[in-house]
Amino acid sequence: MDLYVTDDGDGTPVVLLHGLTATHRYVVMGSKALERSGHRVIAYDARGHGRSDPAPDSEAYGYEDLRDDLVRIMDERGIDRAVLAGASMGAHTILRLALEAPERAAGLVVVTPAYDPDDFGGEASLARWDALADGLRHGGVEGFIDAYGDPGVPDEWRETVLKVIRQRLAAHEHPEAVADALRAVPRSRPFEAWSELSELEVPAVVVASRDEADPEHPYAVGERYAEAIPGAELRSEEPGASPMAWQGSQLSAVIAELGARAEG
Repeated sequence: MDLYVTDDGDGTPVVLLHGLTATHRYVVMGSKALERSGHRVIAYDARGHGRSDPAPDSEAYGYEDLRDDLVRIMDERGIDRAVLAGASMGAHTILRLALEAPERAAGLVVVTPAYDPDDFGGEASLARWDALADGLRHGGVEGFIDAYGDPGVPDEWRETVLKVIRQRLAAHEHPEAVADALRAVPRSRPFEAWSELSELEVPAVVVASRDEADPEHPYAVGERYAEAIPGAELRSEEPGASPMAWQGSQLSAVIAELGARAEG
């Protein structure tokens, strides 16, 4: 299974992981600020996403599989330890690795996490994910959009949200694999309980978006992550502003700051 990887710059290694239905371009949104500030930046398309091959099995998109891919990416490039920055699915993946192999994580940037171990696997939630998967599989991008419905954001954000969704979905060479991931990822736990996060002993930042722009990644969940991870800093945009998670240069600055703390 070939994974599409970019590896640019020199210096402190940073590995970027994107969210479900996205690609490697949707973490720092194409910004090169990290490379310019002295970082080696590795970004890759998760299995089945973007230009990466589908998983060998339609159910092999769980967090244990995503963790193994992250380890493989680092090992193949001789990286023992790196700053790990992940959005949504990517955020949950870096936490899975940091909990199981803490020596691999120099620091964690947890961007817009959504997984709540106390509210996992609900029938209505899984039915919605399955509807999105079926919409994409049988109707392509517009089938997904129809299943997605009203994004539930203010009018000033609506067209931007739908435009980005269409752009993200159009970037996949294997949309049927993304449909498989839409079913499998929400049925996988990156960790079992909030209390597990208290075991983390690395510098960490949680970037949470305000609910008016990104209700799919509740601000309260981001707050809970920041509370559960010892010493974690919570960062967000001002109310009414464009989410920090959507601003590549701003997010890159947060990652660079965390990397400096990790080196110190």
